[in-house]
Amino acid sequence: MSRIRVLIVDDQALIRKGIAMVLGATDDLEVVGEASDGLEAVSLAATLVPDIVLMDVQMPRMDGIDATRKITAVGPASRVIVLTTFDVDAYAFGGLDAGASGFLLKDSSSEDILAAVRAVAAGDAVLSPRITAELVRRYEALSSRAGDATTLVTENARQVAQERMRALTDRERDIFDAVVRGLSNAEIAQELWLSESTVKTHVGRVLQKLELRDRVQAVVFAFRNEVAP
Repeated sequence: MSRIRVLIVDDQALIRKGIAMVLGATDDLEVVGEASDGLEAVSLAATLVPDIVLMDVQMPRMDGIDATRKITAVGPASRVIVLTTFDVDAYAFGGLDAGASGFLLKDSSSEDILAAVRAVAAGDAVLSPRITAELVRRYEALSSRAGDATTLVTENARQVAQERMRALTDRERDIFDAVVRGLSNAEIAQELWLSESTVKTHVGRVLQKLELRDRVQAVVFAFRNEVAP
């Protein structure tokens, strides 16, 4: 079985070494590199093509949001998990907007870090989509009150989203709604009387049609474009 290759990005060497020790103690994970800022992270990601990038946000030269945007723009080869200090953090949403697959608290337990890396590597979400959806709603509310027009969905964007949604079959719409509600593949299979392999295939098709990277992005898409169930 191939190991999950991880790049750790943080301007604090102690944090990098601590995470590396946690990941290095397992048989299925491998730390392939460490970076101390965003510029170095982008360069190493292009060279090493890791499966997962654990990305700090506030760093010198280039912050984690810009680095995430550059790394994810290349393609889905490397998935980014943003490291944040607080669970409700504007930086976390900036990371999601930039293409990250989720976010993780810096003080998470070793077990949570390992679970997050494995989940995202498997194409799942770091957080329950239900929690992510609640955070997105809070962020949008705060941004609206602050008059931050850049975060508001334009009518044109909504129309594009609706066109993509119309491309889904009835079954795919059921799958999409279940993903947005936070159900796992096993839960979706039980609810819709399908096999887990069939659900996995449907989820992949839904993400492809909606031009989304993963389940977290599906939740963001649903609430940003008012197509949530």
